[in-house]
Amino acid sequence: MLGPLGDVVVLDLSRALAGPHAAQMLGDLGARVIKVEHPDGGDDSRGWGPPFVGPDHDISTYFLAANRNKQSIAVDLKSAEGRRLIERLVRQSDVLIENFRTGVLDRLGFPVERLHELNPRLVVLSITGFGHDGPEGGRPGYDVIAQGEAGLMSLTGPSREEPYRVGASIADLLAGIHGAYGVAAALYERERTGRGRVVRTSLLAAVTGVHSYHGTAWTVGGQVPGANGNHHASIAPYGAFRCADGMLQIAVANDGQWKKVAKLLDIDPDVAKYATNRQRFAHRDELIADMEKALADHDRAHWLARLGEAGVPAGAIRSIDEVYAWEQTRSQGLLVEVDHPVLGPIELPGPPLRFDGLPPAEHTAPPALGQDGDAVLAWLEEREG
Repeated sequence: MLGPLGDVVVLDLSRALAGPHAAQMLGDLGARVIKVEHPDGGDDSRGWGPPFVGPDHDISTYFLAANRNKQSIAVDLKSAEGRRLIERLVRQSDVLIENFRTGVLDRLGFPVERLHELNPRLVVLSITGFGHDGPEGGRPGYDVIAQGEAGLMSLTGPSREEPYRVGASIADLLAGIHGAYGVAAALYERERTGRGRVVRTSLLAAVTGVHSYHGTAWTVGGQVPGANGNHHASIAPYGAFRCADGMLQIAVANDGQWKKVAKLLDIDPDVAKYATNRQRFAHRDELIADMEKALADHDRAHWLARLGEAGVPAGAIRSIDEVYAWEQTRSQGLLVEVDHPVLGPIELPGPPLRFDGLPPAEHTAPPALGQDGDAVLAWLEEREG
């Protein structure tokens, strides 16, 4: 497959979501990704559902989400034969991805020192739950645990007393994204130094890394932020509002946009309590009530059209099926068709990057367990020859 990473080989020892997502991102960019799975059941996520699809209802849509553009080989890492094969693959790879608990890869016979002994140019991406060191570095980590421990749940939900997890597995996905860009940086550095290095991230680091203004509210401002429901922690009006037939979102980032919204809703924009963002935020509950009173006169379609004409950022709240039916989504390459060995032609969520505005490249379907064993061995023997 052509792409910016078309000459890169990735050995993916990871499972579940964070590591596989990182590997998938590199595969989207053209890398050859060889996914190593245990012969008995493979990646954990092959068993995660519902939904399950296929003639025998045994194919997990969860697995399909994180494993496009990969080859699968079945290897028992605890066997001597399996370890010998991994050694051969390490020598021919540019990147190794793993998300074992701290120390597991060492016990399997592949500490970092051994990996770089086999291949000094190897870039190793290691993703853990809470970091590879520190007082709690060895803790196992799953997404929901990290969302709570890293403070994200305290920022999400209707109030401080009722924390919510984010609906997507955002800690896993962010760790995968951070890991992939760390790998890209390490590959670039390798062109200068000739040596690989270890890139480390964690679910804790990934979530803490996107605290942004919530973090500085505490570290600089001395205030502990909390959940604001569907409204912004610092800007008003900015959030979800009820109208005649449901909810829509309005995002007012400056006073000019506020004047446009106020004119549409017949609210005086210059009254002292609403004149600036600081004042609007201080009187946010009253502002929301005034806006929803006016919005109740018409349905979402009416208000979205009027707000659009006025140049005010606004939008619907779409369900997942509506998102993938939306022509704008499809136009951006965010839905790709692949030919699955069992399911036939299927559509998958696509990569978020495009280069030079070109249409997305061809993609391959997430593999069946071990389906590429012979092909990978033939490729390996050719490389070694």
